[in-house]
Amino acid sequence: MSKAARYALNKNKYLLPDELHRLNQIIATFRETDFRNSLLLELALATGARAQELLNITRADLSASDQTILIHGLKGSNDREIPLAQALYNRINRLSEQVPGQRIFNVTYDRLYQIWDLYRPVPKKFHSLRHTFAIELYKKTKDIRLLQVALGHRNITNTMIYADYLYSKEELRRLIL
Repeated sequence: MSKAARYALNKNKYLLPDELHRLNQIIATFRETDFRNSLLLELALATGARAQELLNITRADLSASDQTILIHGLKGSNDREIPLAQALYNRINRLSEQVPGQRIFNVTYDRLYQIWDLYRPVPKKFHSLRHTFAIELYKKTKDIRLLQVALGHRNITNTMIYADYLYSKEELRRLIL
């Protein structure tokens, strides 16, 4: 049995709609007073990047011509170029111009988790932002191949957990209610 077949999503592994709404409110509240940290979390939600992938982002990963960010895949993942909303791209570009060195988010892995503990609306793991990104993108597009590319999965079997989860949840709701 493959790892993907054993792994199952449940509501504890991603943010529910009201939790996501609350996190977005918290981020918006601190966008100006805690610019870097709120941007870090906003970028996690907008890209589906893993924690270390976010921390590895450099100035060279930003593309002004098409307002994208290159995420260097970890754990055997593919690199992927993710488009950003103009306002989000402008904020990360502004931060990249202000920080010394090449890395945009000059924080440790442990510090990232401290930031998450301060911002999180519910006691869920930071990785829940990646799952939330995936679920939201799949709900919008119903395109499993696009989701595979966005997450950097080499094997579509890993991506299928999102389709299977949403299909079974929606189908059960339709049949039972």
